[in-house]
Amino acid sequence: MEYSSNGEAVPLIIGEGQVSMTKCLLLTLAAFVALGHVERPQSDVPTVRLLRLPPAGIQPQVTLDSQGVAHVVYFSGEPANGDLFYTRLNGDTFSAPLRVNSQPNSAIATGTVRGARIAIGRNGRVHVAWNGSNRAAAKGEPTPMLYTRMNDARTGFEPQRNLLQFAVGLDGGGAIAADARGRVFVAWHAGGPESKGEGDRRVWLTTSTDDGRTFARERAISNIETGACGCCGMDGLVDSRGNIFFLYRSAREVMNRDSYLLASTDGGGTFRSVMMQPWGIGACPMSTYELATRDGRVLAAWETGGHVQYAEVTPATANNPTAVAPPGTTGSRRHPSLAINARGDVLMSWSEGTGWQKGGSVAWQVFDRNRRATTITGRAPGLQVWSLSAAFSRPDNGFTIIY
Repeated sequence: MEYSSNGEAVPLIIGEGQVSMTKCLLLTLAAFVALGHVERPQSDVPTVRLLRLPPAGIQPQVTLDSQGVAHVVYFSGEPANGDLFYTRLNGDTFSAPLRVNSQPNSAIATGTVRGARIAIGRNGRVHVAWNGSNRAAAKGEPTPMLYTRMNDARTGFEPQRNLLQFAVGLDGGGAIAADARGRVFVAWHAGGPESKGEGDRRVWLTTSTDDGRTFARERAISNIETGACGCCGMDGLVDSRGNIFFLYRSAREVMNRDSYLLASTDGGGTFRSVMMQPWGIGACPMSTYELATRDGRVLAAWETGGHVQYAEVTPATANNPTAVAPPGTTGSRRHPSLAINARGDVLMSWSEGTGWQKGGSVAWQVFDRNRRATTITGRAPGLQVWSLSAAFSRPDNGFTIIY
């Protein structure tokens, strides 16, 4: 399916200085005000295509290489003990899938937040990290943080490895980022051997400087005061300047499940911590995050109270940065994905109506470079249980959503 329109309007803006969940929800539920159509040449209007994964595939993750080729990893099998597969896209056609995990049934999809993450490193090498299933470790051993990379011949993946050496207590999903300098960063949140609960969980990082051949022992990079939401996911990214970003959810004093950005300008030596948005909820929301970059811009997307939004970030981003949310107030928007085209248009896709063992719909909204919501928006049913969507920009400046 393909969607196109040429109208534009102004969306809700969530501003700086936001200090309470009540204010957040009031702003998010504010009326969408249309300012009339802004004419745009038809050739300049991005289209949106929907693309289903191969049969039985769920939880897609996608990244583009330097040539604009889309690389995809997805899950298939029993949700608690399944497999990961890698494929490339040629237009709307998937290449023959390669299994990523060397140990059968060592990946997990249950809960949506623990799936695979993919990154492209030096010379186009593919790197994948994921939470191990209960079959990935011997009885009594901690859940592993698994990693593999494409082999030198580009014919398959090397045997999977557990990168967790010290920071046990893995629950929610981790993150991976890589760059053209041969650096690979894998992060997860856990409490470590002495942890007493979510309130002292931290984000841990292990780094490779040789294209993933070897990794250093993990170290904590988040403030212990924030904690980390045990069953929430993360995301990570390295921008064109070499800055490193991670997104995660806190667990301060049980009730504070705030979104945080970690940013480093010194190769991961030190990280600055920034609160993106507060959320007062005394439960684990099982949320995921998304980071996207293009032409020097870095965008971060997250969920708060059943609403999704995104903001442009830098290593100097202040607390509670100005964010933009898609028009509408369904209150069940989750698992955002982002894509940016060469003109600076941004597509956000997300899940609607999903829950524990419950599928739903995929929805989307295109914004122009000035963060104005266009009339290019839509919703499609058929999102499978435990799945989500992943978006990327095409060479024609249109967008594709995989689900």
